[in-house]
Amino acid sequence: MPGHFEPLPGGGAAVALDDVEISIIRSLAVQLLELIGPGPAEDAEADPLAELFAEGPSEPPSDPVLQRLFPDAYSDPEQAPASPREAEERRAYSAEFRRYTENDLRAGKRDNALAVIRTLDQLASAAAGEGGAVLKLSPQQSRQWLGALNDLRLAIGSRLEITDEDDTDALFRLPDEDPRKPMVMAYLWLGGLQETLVGTLMP
Repeated sequence: MPGHFEPLPGGGAAVALDDVEISIIRSLAVQLLELIGPGPAEDAEADPLAELFAEGPSEPPSDPVLQRLFPDAYSDPEQAPASPREAEERRAYSAEFRRYTENDLRAGKRDNALAVIRTLDQLASAAAGEGGAVLKLSPQQSRQWLGALNDLRLAIGSRLEITDEDDTDALFRLPDEDPRKPMVMAYLWLGGLQETLVGTLMP
């Protein structure tokens, strides 16, 4: 079980984590929460229905990581618009789609990151002084972890400017003194966790 998820009888998944691994994943999840930001009505006392009907932004975020987490729905980097009119139509469709979906997407990603933090806090509390413990997740928690691991890898991959497998291979060969090396190792480690967690959810 060390380093990878295994299925639990009756559903869910389990993985053994030491104190350092718990701390790393929790820190990354907290940073992801801070990056995503609060909901549209979380920082003000307003009508209880305000957040439900609040419209999201129509423009893509400026941060490259957020652009990766919340991409334009109608953009295709492999197919350039045939005309300026088509480009304008794509922008308009993307803006409209983003306005009505991004708040929900952000809420889902916040929920996933919070689930990771809460389960790790419970694990750390139960295993205080033991140096590590086995994290056991319900099927729902497993899906939330899977979403959060995917978002964390997208975020780290964006910071490392990874666009394809060749980029990953080149980064893996970085010398130990390269300042990007710890981030690369975290990216690869989270990828292993994600892959094995997917395996536990497959019928």
